[in-house]
Amino acid sequence: MSYAIIRNEKYKRDNLKGIYHHNERRNKNYSNKNIDKSKTYLNYSLKSPQYSYEKEFDKIKEKYNLKGQIKTVSNIVCEYIITSDKEFFESIGEKETKRYFETAYKFVCEYKNLGEQYILSANVHMDKETPHLHLIFIPVVHTTDKKGNAIDKVACSEFWKEKDSYFQLQNAFYSYITQNNFNLERGKSSLKEHLSVKDYKEITNYEKTKKTLEDIKIELPSVPNIKDFGKLTVKRDEKIQKEIIEPKDQLIKQLYNDNKKLHLELEKQVNLVNKAEKFENEKQTILQEQSNLEQNYIKLEKNYKKQTQQLKNDYNIKVEELEQNFNKKYNDLLKENIYLNKIINKFIETLEKFIHWICKKFAISEEDALIRDFQKETNTFINPEKQIKYELEKETEELSL
Repeated sequence: MSYAIIRNEKYKRDNLKGIYHHNERRNKNYSNKNIDKSKTYLNYSLKSPQYSYEKEFDKIKEKYNLKGQIKTVSNIVCEYIITSDKEFFESIGEKETKRYFETAYKFVCEYKNLGEQYILSANVHMDKETPHLHLIFIPVVHTTDKKGNAIDKVACSEFWKEKDSYFQLQNAFYSYITQNNFNLERGKSSLKEHLSVKDYKEITNYEKTKKTLEDIKIELPSVPNIKDFGKLTVKRDEKIQKEIIEPKDQLIKQLYNDNKKLHLELEKQVNLVNKAEKFENEKQTILQEQSNLEQNYIKLEKNYKKQTQQLKNDYNIKVEELEQNFNKKYNDLLKENIYLNKIINKFIETLEKFIHWICKKFAISEEDALIRDFQKETNTFINPEKQIKYELEKETEELSL
């Protein structure tokens, strides 16, 4: 069965910058590799901030004249993380998933009569394995001042003043969400979820309990037999047995059973703390390993970027060298081609002068007739281009035979 899950976190002003960048997806890179950047476009906002969370808080505080003493150590905003499990969202589909988060948003507006105006941001993230809603709000309490005037003030401790505040939150959210036709179980919560192992050990007096368990002995005390009192009469023996010894014996047995139950409960408590301490140590080990992996990832990413940049630089240098060599060869060939064209043109010009000179020298009347006779008798054209074309055609004909 799936659960209606709502969790609350409290933040000081110094925390808001990092939360803003994460919730609004303003970071370029994320240490959390569960974020699928290819699905980030599926994220959407139920309420978008115009400014950063710090600036948004200041503007709302000024606009609604919020009271309350705010210090550096004060928690000034809270964040609800609202979700269920992956199977639940897959079973209800996209449309109902959207309605689930819209319903959750309405719940927050109404819970403790908060009001939508005190919600800074509400983002639905679809780029992780399980869809979830990050909702940032100012914990505003509707109260009166010393003169009895109605005021709204920022007071996180008062907003969550009841000892079972989170228990009440879970109940209210579960009731609201099921009334809106979502088939979910109530999310599990207890005070122990909000205590560290160290705090829990201190509250439960763990060390003293553990020492008591080591020293205590659960056994029945020896009860004197009435027959050992030989001087007593039979009637008196029976009376003492029934009125004194048997009632006390029953009382001792009852105390013994009660002590056994108490011993079992204390033993459960000690075992629970021992397990919690073990899990806490394992958690710290895992967190340390995660931190080491993240550091290694950062180093590898830096090395990758450095090597990639070096390869790009080497590639650009090589391309530049090739371009320079190509341009040099091209320019050399261009110069050579220009020079050869000059030689050919000069040769044609000289040849024309030579033919003109021959015709004049030997009194030949027509230069064109001389050239035609020369071409006809020798199969040679004075024009180099025509001659090359003629020779190519001739080679083609010979190859085709």
